[in-house]
Amino acid sequence: MELGLVTLLRAAWVAAILPIVFALIPSSKLSFFQQFVLGFAKRGKIMQASSNKFSVPQKLFIHFYILAFVWTTLLLAATWLYAYSTTPKISEPLLFSSIASHLTGGSHIFSLQRSHTSKEHRSRIAVSIFLLLLMEAQVLRRLFESIYVFKYSPSARMHILGYLTGLFFYTAVPISLCCNHATEVYKFGLSLIQEFIVKGKDRMLVAEVDWWRFLNPLMQLRWYSWMGAAIFCWGWIHQCHCHAILGSLRENREDNDDYVVPYGDWFQYVSSPHYLAEIVTSLSLSNVLGVFISRLNTHKKLSTVVLQVPLCFSFVLKVIYAAFVVASGCSDLTIWLLWGFTVANLVLAAAETHRWYLHKFDNYPRNRFAIFPFVY
Repeated sequence: MELGLVTLLRAAWVAAILPIVFALIPSSKLSFFQQFVLGFAKRGKIMQASSNKFSVPQKLFIHFYILAFVWTTLLLAATWLYAYSTTPKISEPLLFSSIASHLTGGSHIFSLQRSHTSKEHRSRIAVSIFLLLLMEAQVLRRLFESIYVFKYSPSARMHILGYLTGLFFYTAVPISLCCNHATEVYKFGLSLIQEFIVKGKDRMLVAEVDWWRFLNPLMQLRWYSWMGAAIFCWGWIHQCHCHAILGSLRENREDNDDYVVPYGDWFQYVSSPHYLAEIVTSLSLSNVLGVFISRLNTHKKLSTVVLQVPLCFSFVLKVIYAAFVVASGCSDLTIWLLWGFTVANLVLAAAETHRWYLHKFDNYPRNRFAIFPFVY
């Protein structure tokens, strides 16, 4: 069952990546296909009025974040509750000895199977919880920005297939972060529902929450997971700044379709710094999970689930790619495919946005790159 879900997700990511990759190949033989794919990807200022037939208002972006928030919250709650139920009961006085045992390679015995494998399994679940927490932070901020920061022009549109792609993306990302044990979590949740139906609310056993046990997944995280979180926060903050800059360009301009060249933060380096930040965020997620799953415990660089990038991103990207090469035997393929789609999709959109800026503004800074500083 789990293998089937993982295979399905990987196939879906590959199917989504390939058309974009072909559209990015600079070949005249593929020009028709490139324009075909770009037609679906265009939105807002780069979408021509003649293309509005199969389009929806760009303000419907808020649907993506409402969906992502509800779905991520559901998965996070279910996964954390499952982790809580499978974590051995531990008294507070024994907590620190347990942590010491964990850090020195010892295993805490519980349940019927008292093996290192069960400990590894709980550790993987802990990382999934951590990734879902990061995803939650990202989508909550994006939801807030959609309501209070961005002032979409009434004429801003996006292609209906682009809208459907967004719904797919924000449905697939959260489940990709916990797909390796989603079936277990589903069965666990189903058993709780069945127990509730059979016994009823009044007969359900209500136990006092053991907070040490509840927070145990976060205590199992190692330094590379926290490094991924730091990269995530780095991109998260910069994307927040870049979105604030974009939002300020349309203050009190709801009925005005004029566009202005953005300046400040990473905009002095690239045309789409908010896309760059997103790549960094999702990359950090890939790293956190990929490194952790390594059976050899070879710790590599990592990154997390958010959507932002810093000004020296070119350096970070090189470091991360080098770590990926070294850590290629311990990465989760599903997460890498997720990140691959994010990169391909945002590079395509950033390239088109950059061309639009150059065509629209004669005074547009010629030293800006499309998305990767000093690279592209």
